[in-house]
Amino acid sequence: MEPSEERHRELAKAYGLSALGFTFGAAVIVFTGIGWLLDKWLHTVPLFTIVLALTGSVLGFLNVYFRIRRDEADRRGKPPR
Repeated sequence: MEPSEERHRELAKAYGLSALGFTFGAAVIVFTGIGWLLDKWLHTVPLFTIVLALTGSVLGFLNVYFRIRRDEADRRGKPPR
């Protein structure tokens, strides 16, 4: 394998992981925003904001976790469990 090809492969992997980080952040921001809008609409304490922020965090983390597991399984040549 040529050095430039290996470099391109490593850069593609880095871009994929940074996109995964942005996806995590976007999940937290979107769910928090939806919770905030629900609280404003229903005139409630920040109940929905807190609950949906936590939900976005958990779902974002699970997305990262399962993506990393799938990538590891692909690297090893095994199907993910």
